[in-house]
Amino acid sequence: MSRNEFIIATAIILFVAFLLGWFAYWLLHRFTRVAGADMGELDRMAHELHEAEDMRDQAITYLEQRERELGTQLSQTTAELEAAMEGLREARHEAEELRAYIERIHKPK
Repeated sequence: MSRNEFIIATAIILFVAFLLGWFAYWLLHRFTRVAGADMGELDRMAHELHEAEDMRDQAITYLEQRERELGTQLSQTTAELEAAMEGLREARHEAEELRAYIERIHKPK
């Protein structure tokens, strides 16, 4: 191989290496770049996401509190209903006893 052929081969190899490096940089830059406007939009989206998460947490807390309140109210209402039903049973029983007593008193002899 002559000196000129060696120089040309070396130049071609260096040029190909340069092209491969440039292409690799371009690919890397293409897939990882975030422009300034994109960064601002990402910040805005992150802020909105945090706000949405906070609102979700508040809604969950409210729903849990409301569920506890309604459960307590249901328990109280059930207890009141049971007490009212028991009172009604006693009143019916007493009414039957009074009817029987009145019938015995007014029964013709």
